Amino acid sequence: MLPGFDRVERVPRLTFRVRRMPYTGSIGDSPRRSCHRRTVRWQPNIMIEDWLDRWANGRTGWHEEDGNAGLKAHWPSIDAESHRKNRVLVPLCGKTPDLLWLTGHGHEVVGVELSDIAIRQFFAENQLSYRVEEGQPLDRYCADDIPLTLYHGDYFRFEDEPFDALFDRGAMVAVPGSRRAAYVEHTRNLLLPDATKMIITLEYDQSVTPGPPFAVLPEELAAAWPDVRRAAEYDDIDNCPPKFRAAGLQEILEVVWVSS
Repeated sequence: MLPGFDRVERVPRLTFRVRRMPYTGSIGDSPRRSCHRRTVRWQPNIMIEDWLDRWANGRTGWHEEDGNAGLKAHWPSIDAESHRKNRVLVPLCGKTPDLLWLTGHGHEVVGVELSDIAIRQFFAENQLSYRVEEGQPLDRYCADDIPLTLYHGDYFRFEDEPFDALFDRGAMVAVPGSRRAAYVEHTRNLLLPDATKMIITLEYDQSVTPGPPFAVLPEELAAAWPDVRRAAEYDDIDNCPPKFRAAGLQEILEVVWVSS
């Protein structure tokens, strides 16, 4: 989920080489090709290595096994007549079941994820067959039976045609404040001007314990995405990583922002 921290130039799309990957029912084994030695190119960074290590060792306390309640309650309905709002970008997607929820509601879904372990676990746990199309700068994992593609690598190197919609449940809260403006700029360049947006943030006292996931205050969110409104908020302390409660936090607000 967490992208690299070096700005990069656009890389033209090249021809992909396809490998068919049937569902085998096993997860967690590392492939022979190292994801952070060949596919993803960055300067060594402690936070990135920590993120990959968390997936390698199963320390993913932010993962919601049942998906996100805010998405299910507040995602805008599809206008079947217009055939718009159908391509949805999900940055730093992990292995969230929200990907399946979105495809089940008529969307073509494209996720981007730094950890290949997360991607392979997603397909295995959901018993989905897929093919791997190897390319530069990112490989892509394409589901065979549903409109879903997951790109493996650095989100800052991801390029595609503009998307109709954005679902950001774990991206802004995963990116440190010093890189958040760059994340927003890159994401905005991947969207159509009138793209539908849903962004889910956390609000809590970071003086008690730091992220990730990080707090994103309303003022920062409004400055980054001025065309969204605060639709709902929930006390999400029970679903957050254990470190927050252990540090003494009593409340963490999960805030749902949607297009105005």
